Amino acid sequence: TPCKYPHLKRAFLFGCFTGLRKSDIMKLTWEEVRKEGKYTRLVFKQKKTGGQEYLDIPDVAVEYIGERGKAKSTDLVFPLFKYSSETSLELRRWAMAAKIEKDFTFHCSRHTFAVLLLNSGTDIYTVSKLLGHRELQTTQIYAHLLDEKKQQAVSNISQLFK
Repeated sequence: TPCKYPHLKRAFLFGCFTGLRKSDIMKLTWEEVRKEGKYTRLVFKQKKTGGQEYLDIPDVAVEYIGERGKAKSTDLVFPLFKYSSETSLELRRWAMAAKIEKDFTFHCSRHTFAVLLLNSGTDIYTVSKLLGHRELQTTQIYAHLLDEKKQQAVSNISQLFK
């Protein structure tokens, strides 16, 4: 679905594949993006917790970073991405255009990342670490989504015999 602000779309989708908070995406610099063997690694200080983190990111996330070009190491990776009431409103418009009928905020990108991991079989402890949560309890809010998915799967069996 097209978005009025391509830099907003790029930053949001990057968040869907990395789980980074918008505050960390906004301040991400090129010196924090490193090639480590076959992986691209982000080495950064979390704005919310102040903790030093590193995160290997999937190739699909690397695509949203784009080319470094002539950027200096201190330049922002997403220089046009500024979160404001206007971009928040545009994010909601973009969601509506995509037929997403829920309250939609930038934080949904972190939820998407967590659900993608859990649905692919990643254990909750690993998801917690990838999200940068200090407490496992913080991550357990996503566990109910798996319960709903299991319940739906069991209900589908009953539908076969109606």
